[in-house]
Amino acid sequence: MNKQNRDLANAIRFLSIDAVEKANSGHPGLPMGMADVVTILFKYYLKFNPQNPGWINRDRFVLSAGHGSMLLYSLLHLVGYKSISIDSIKNFRQLNSICAGHPEYEENTGIETTTGPLGQGIANAVGFALAEEILKSKFGKNTINHKTYVLAGDGCLMEGISHEALSLAGHLKLNNLVMLFDNNSISIDGPTNLSVSDNFKKRFNSYGWDYIEIDGHNEKQIYKALKKVQKAKKPTTISCKTTIGFGSPNKSGTASAHGSPLGKDEIALVRKKLKWNYKPFEIPKNILSEWKEIGKKGSSKEKSWLKKNKSKTNLLKKIFSKNYNKIFENEKKNIIKTLEPIATRKSSEKILDFLVKKMDNLIGGSADLSGSNNTKTKNHKIIKAGNFKGNYIHYGVREHAMSGIMNGLALHSGLIPYGGTFLIFSDYCKPSIRLSALMKQKVIYIMSHDSIGLGEDGPTHQPIEQLSGLRSIPNLNVLRPADTTETLECWQIALESSNTPSVIALTRQKLNQVRKEFFKENLCLKGAYELSRNNEKIILTILASGSEVNIALDVSHKLATQNIYSKVISVPCFSFFEKQTDEYKEKILNETKYKVSIEAASTEFWKKLVGENGLTFGIDTFGKSAPHKDIYKHFGLTTDNIIEKIKEKVII
Repeated sequence: MNKQNRDLANAIRFLSIDAVEKANSGHPGLPMGMADVVTILFKYYLKFNPQNPGWINRDRFVLSAGHGSMLLYSLLHLVGYKSISIDSIKNFRQLNSICAGHPEYEENTGIETTTGPLGQGIANAVGFALAEEILKSKFGKNTINHKTYVLAGDGCLMEGISHEALSLAGHLKLNNLVMLFDNNSISIDGPTNLSVSDNFKKRFNSYGWDYIEIDGHNEKQIYKALKKVQKAKKPTTISCKTTIGFGSPNKSGTASAHGSPLGKDEIALVRKKLKWNYKPFEIPKNILSEWKEIGKKGSSKEKSWLKKNKSKTNLLKKIFSKNYNKIFENEKKNIIKTLEPIATRKSSEKILDFLVKKMDNLIGGSADLSGSNNTKTKNHKIIKAGNFKGNYIHYGVREHAMSGIMNGLALHSGLIPYGGTFLIFSDYCKPSIRLSALMKQKVIYIMSHDSIGLGEDGPTHQPIEQLSGLRSIPNLNVLRPADTTETLECWQIALESSNTPSVIALTRQKLNQVRKEFFKENLCLKGAYELSRNNEKIILTILASGSEVNIALDVSHKLATQNIYSKVISVPCFSFFEKQTDEYKEKILNETKYKVSIEAASTEFWKKLVGENGLTFGIDTFGKSAPHKDIYKHFGLTTDNIIEKIKEKVII
C-alpha cells in the first residue's frame, strides 16, 4: 500500500481496535484484516453519498460477517455519515448506541441491513442485486445502475444459506453482485481446516460465479480486481487472502484475534509496528480530511444523476405509493357474494390475481411450491437470467435463502416481496423471518398447508408447534384467516403494515364461507371479533382460528338445538387482539364463565384466552398420515366429540 492509502486503512484499524478495547468486547480481527480492501473499494469504486444515505442509485455495501461491525462503523464515520459520530464509536456495544455489537439496520444511516447470523447478509445482498435488476428493467440503465458488494467470511460460507443464495444468484447471472471473501482461514475454534476443506474456486465456478484470487493486502491486486468486476458478466467473488488481526505481532493469523480485545500491551505493539503514533480514537486531520473528501465525491455524483433523471424520480416515488383501501373495498363487496367452499390458499390466489394487476412493486415467488401455495397467477411474469421485467421468482427448494433474499428486496427501495412455502417449512425460514421483524420490513410470507388438514403427507409435513413459535416472535403479524373475506382482510393488513412483516397461514382443504355480510371495516384488524351468536343470553364462548372456525360454528349451532347458547369468536391474529382496549377484550372474553378454543395445532397460546375454567381442543403431539377428515376425527376435532366434552366438563 502507498503511504496515503496505508494511513487511510490504518485509521479504520485503530478506530476498530480502540472501540473494542474500550468496550472490552468485540471482534478486532476482521477490521484489521480487511481494512486495505475496503479502503480501495470506498476510495475508488463505491458510489455513495453520506449527505443522502437513501439515494436509490447508490451502491450497497453489506457486511455479512457482522461480527466485524467496527469495520463498518469506522468507515461510515470516516467518510462523513452523520449517523456515526466519534462519541457513538466510543460507546461501541453500549446501551442504545447505534454502534451495536452487530450491525442493526436503521433507515438512512448507511447501515444497509442487520447482520450477525452468518450468511444472512449474503442472501440479503442477492436480494439487493435482484431489486436493482428489477428496477433497471422498469426505468432503464441510465436511471438504475449500481452494484451490491457483500463482505463475507469463512463462517458465512459454511452456513447453508450461503449455498442456497449463491446458487440462485449464479443461476440468475446477477453481474451487479460482488462478494469480497475475507479468506483468512480462521474461525473461532481455530484454523478452518479443522472443519472445512472446500475448493472455493470450484465451488463458486459451479454456481456460475467468476472467482478472482488476490492478496488482500496488495493495493495493486485489490484495485485491479475491483476494476475488473465493474464490467462483469456474472456475479463475482474476489477471494481476498488476508491476515486476521493484521499488524498484531503476537495475535495476527490466529483465532485469538477473532473475538476478543487485543489488550493494552498488544495494542501498543500494533501502534509501534504500523507506525501509528496517535492516542486512542485520534485520527490526524490530514487523514480524516482525506476520508471526508472521499465521502464528498458522492454528492456530485448524485447531483449529476438527479439532473439526468429529474423526470424519473416522480415515477420512482409513484411505484412505491398505493392507496390499499381503494384497491380492496370493491373486491371485498364482490367476494362476499361468493359462497362456495374454497381453500384459503385458493382465496389468496384470487386476491393475488387482482393485486398483481394493480401493483407494480409486488414481487412474488415460492420455494418450488407455486402450484401448492397458489402464489403464482396468470398475471405473473417469471423473472429469469437476462430478463428481469417479470414479477415472479422461482426460488427453487431454498426456503431459507428465499426469506433472506426477500429481506434484501424489501430493504433495497420499497419493493414488496412475498414468498410461499408450507407452514411446516417456516422452520427453515425462521432465522430470516426473525430478522424481517427485527428490521421492521414489509415482507409477506404465504404459508399454506397450515395444519393436519393437509392430510396424507403425514406428520413430517403437518405443522403443530409452528403457529405458536411464530406468534412468539415480536413485531410479526401471524394471520390465520377462516375464509375468503378474512383472507382478503389479512392481505390488506400485510400490505398496510409498513413496519411489520406478516405470515399468512392458509389451508389446503376447502372451507365454508363464514362471513356472509359486508363490513367496510377490516374486522381482522381487531385480532378477534364476534362472528356469530345464537341468543342474547349465552353461557359459552367458542374461540377458533382458520379452518377450525367452521367447526366452531357447527358446534355452536348444534348446541343451540339443545338450548345451550353460545357465541363464536374468530381469532385471525393474537397480537392484534392483545393491542385492543381492556374494554374490548373484556367484552370478547368475559361475557361468559366458560370458554372453549379450537385450533388444529398446539394449545399453548389458547390457554391464556380460555382461562382455568376453559377447554382447549388442539394437538400437542405429532400428526398422522391419513385423509384429513380421518385425522381430525382421530384427534377429537369433530363437532360431536367437542360437544360431548363441553357437556361433560363445562356446562354441568
